Amino acid sequence: MSLRTELRTATAGDHERLDATFATFDLADAAAYRAFLRAHARALAPIEQAIAGSGATAGWRPRAPLLADDLAALGTPPPPPLPLDRPDEAALWGMRYVVEGSRLGGALLARQVGAGLPAAYLGAQHAKGEWRGFLDALEAAGEAGGAAWRAEAIAGARRAFHLFAASVAEEKAPDERR
Repeated sequence: MSLRTELRTATAGDHERLDATFATFDLADAAAYRAFLRAHARALAPIEQAIAGSGATAGWRPRAPLLADDLAALGTPPPPPLPLDRPDEAALWGMRYVVEGSRLGGALLARQVGAGLPAAYLGAQHAKGEWRGFLDALEAAGEAGGAAWRAEAIAGARRAFHLFAASVAEEKAPDERR
């Protein structure tokens, strides 16, 4: 079984729960969209910071700067990042799988962003061949690393999903605050 299939299968429940959680944000509403971006920033910043210092960066284009630009355009500074203990190399590949995969969903979500609201972060799609190139590099790293490495990559992907889920608790959609 490919590592991509293992990752997708092992994290399917995490992915579904996170999608349902983020679906509570009305991206056409400026306040809800701001909270959505702040939640993403709380999780994305520490994950990308960890990836930046790893061997999982081949072909990688970070999106945290785009997210910070979108927040600045909304008059909001980036929120403090959630804490993240330094993951090992395999876990970082799993985390990168999550953030690279979120580009695919981001392209769909960008269509829901309200008129006049910045959408550089959600609109940052993969360049032609970039997703395939990442998946090929991921598979090669998984093959070289063996079963324990693959298990740690899966744990890293799950950890990324959980970090994003935790970020929402800090930035509830405005209609959910009471």
